Amino acid sequence: MADIILGIESSCDDTSAAVIRDGWLLSNVLASQDVHKAYGGVIPELASRAHQLNIVPVVSQAIDRAGITPEDITAIAFTRGPGLMGSLLVGTSFAKALSLAIDRPMVEVNHLQGHILANFVKQEGRENLQPSFPYLCLLVSGGNSQIVKVTDPLHFEILGQTIDDAVGEAFDKCSKMMGLGYPGGPVIDRLAKEGDPLRFKFAKPHVDGLDYSFSGIKTSLLYFVRDQIALDPDFMEKNKADICASFQKALIDILMDKLIKAARQTGIKEITIGGGVSANSGLRARIEEEGRKRGWKTYLPEFKFTTDNAAMIAIAGWYHYMNGERSSLDVAPASRAAEL
Repeated sequence: MADIILGIESSCDDTSAAVIRDGWLLSNVLASQDVHKAYGGVIPELASRAHQLNIVPVVSQAIDRAGITPEDITAIAFTRGPGLMGSLLVGTSFAKALSLAIDRPMVEVNHLQGHILANFVKQEGRENLQPSFPYLCLLVSGGNSQIVKVTDPLHFEILGQTIDDAVGEAFDKCSKMMGLGYPGGPVIDRLAKEGDPLRFKFAKPHVDGLDYSFSGIKTSLLYFVRDQIALDPDFMEKNKADICASFQKALIDILMDKLIKAARQTGIKEITIGGGVSANSGLRARIEEEGRKRGWKTYLPEFKFTTDNAAMIAIAGWYHYMNGERSSLDVAPASRAAEL
């Protein structure tokens, strides 16, 4: 008998629900929140309120599009954390209520694990290439920058991570400072395609091992732009494409230097990326370029699986369910990864 998993994702500002059957995607529905753009960042209270409005219709659509009934569901996978506490509470509470209503077990999922396993979501009519174990995952998002060694679907080892800002924060904060809008990653990526990545140079950090640091390069850019505008008020408008291209290249160089080092140290040539920043066209191209040079097998998630989505939660939940894991009704969300 097939195992049908309903996945629920509500860790930040996207409400999503998905249905998979034995690893095959049947539906994936997502409701985004545009209200945060006016503030240049996610407002936690507004996010949790929007989740309350969206979660019932989103889950209903996911079930309908999958062509199933609630009674067909085998288990409910939900994001326990990390994320915004108010947003996580909405998803966790809904999962508990649905579990009681249809008498089906719950399975808790670490949001970061979902990103790491996004490449394992299978779809009809697609090639569905999947990495072999062990593999390295460059996990890059607004809140996390990590190099993770994955030995099987349920076992991971963090080899390196940011010691301050995440790379997604660097994109968003610098975009806001330059008046380019929010979220910053897509804006900078678009402008970078029109600019010269070699025009400007930004200092790169020197951090031991495989850890990252992005606060210094972020500050370097802010001071550089401030000083240039003091000399020429139109500097930003005249040079924003070149600034974005040079800044994006510097961030990608930092990410890739440590990933190359990790691959060399471990001898692993199966390489994936995950998280919101994995949608960046410059990073995707660089991963493939390095893969050709170094004999890597590279796996890039589809764009719809780079942002926060429930398909990745459902596939991670499926692996946990198959491992015999279940969550109790007294489970509480956790805002920090260390609490999971």
